[in-house]
Amino acid sequence: MADGRRAVLALPPPASAFLDGLRAASSTAFTLVVVGTYIGIGALAHDYGFSLPWVMLATVLIWAAPAQVLLISALGTGVGLFEIALAVGLSGARFLPMVVSLLPLVRAPQTRLRDLILPAHFTAANVWVEAFRLMPPMPQERRITFCNGLGVGFICWGHVGSVVGFYLAASLPTLLTAALLFLTPLSFLFSTARNSRILSDRLALLLGLVVGPLLAFADVGLDLMWTGLIAGSAGYGIHRLREALR
Repeated sequence: MADGRRAVLALPPPASAFLDGLRAASSTAFTLVVVGTYIGIGALAHDYGFSLPWVMLATVLIWAAPAQVLLISALGTGVGLFEIALAVGLSGARFLPMVVSLLPLVRAPQTRLRDLILPAHFTAANVWVEAFRLMPPMPQERRITFCNGLGVGFICWGHVGSVVGFYLAASLPTLLTAALLFLTPLSFLFSTARNSRILSDRLALLLGLVVGPLLAFADVGLDLMWTGLIAGSAGYGIHRLREALR
């Protein structure tokens, strides 16, 4: 037992940070959310006739549950490849603000550009929330490797969910599959609400809950992007005005 502890302590700093990221991905409520979501994706892929290795490869390459649902359903119904690529690409545009805000947190003055490729690829709602929760007290030199471990850990749990959903597809009701796919946006909403500590964050969240449904009801294109721009800008503007009037 003592030898095992010494072996863990003897790990080089990058390996230790990576393992910490893996552990963090296995000890958060997002673990259950990822597994539940990918149970739904695995079942959906099975129903449309895709193989399990295909689903797992798509998870690694895309790492965005809504985009994967879009890809599977579009390919399964015979939509053209150009239209599918455009739709999946546009659905991923919502991650741009997350990447832009996360990279300064992990980047150090000596960080090479190629070292940021994996953290940028792994950035999704779960990784983004957990990174901002766990990494600020962390030494700068550990953050990139920790973030990579966090992303790999969540992807592995996604694979677990995909396998379970794929082989249980015949016994999962359609309504349950849809509910599982809804776990990711719901958990992101609750996590954002929990982490909103200043006025601009709270206003942006509340305004987004109002603006988003209105834009969706009006069938406005890129409604999620416009919701973020409108609600975020309004929340920030009101916060700055309040600070100026003090």
